[in-house]
Amino acid sequence: MDMLWALAFALAVGLTIAGFAGSVMEIAAGARLRLAPPFIDRRRIVLSLAASFAAGPFMLVNDALAARRACRIGVPALAVCVVIALGWTLATGIVATELAILVSGG
Repeated sequence: MDMLWALAFALAVGLTIAGFAGSVMEIAAGARLRLAPPFIDRRRIVLSLAASFAAGPFMLVNDALAARRACRIGVPALAVCVVIALGWTLATGIVATELAILVSGG
């Protein structure tokens, strides 16, 4: 049961990080969050990787929803994108939680 609580906490942390980073990026750029410029740029690799780490799950879901609305992908592909985004969010939460534990000296 403790493992379930830890996974739920890590998922919540990942959702918080992705939501905050995605909102800040959308406000700063004035554009919908997506896996394309101005958020991802080959000339700024480190910044693009940081943006992808933080807000990547929402970028993926936004792109998948746009593709679904345009009838470029089906429901199974959309479901796969959502599952990948959930895993990505969980991984982000685990990394952030571990970093917080390390920094606090635990």
